[in-house]
Amino acid sequence: MSKEKQTIAIDGTEYAYEDLTQEQQILVAHIQDLDRKINSTRFNLDQLNVGKQAFFEHLKATLATEEQVVEEVTE
Repeated sequence: MSKEKQTIAIDGTEYAYEDLTQEQQILVAHIQDLDRKINSTRFNLDQLNVGKQAFFEHLKATLATEEQVVEEVTE
């Protein structure tokens, strides 16, 4: 049973991971970790933006309700 080599594609060229130097493997690990962190940060930013929008919409709704109450009282 043959085990396939893990490859890494950089600018259209494939490299066998095990053929990379230790420094190159460490750099690959940093890049992979940063990709995970970037994706996680994007996910968190999406959540924050949706949450902010929900709070803003809720604020607008409460302000509209207050304006309606004031109009009814002054009539």
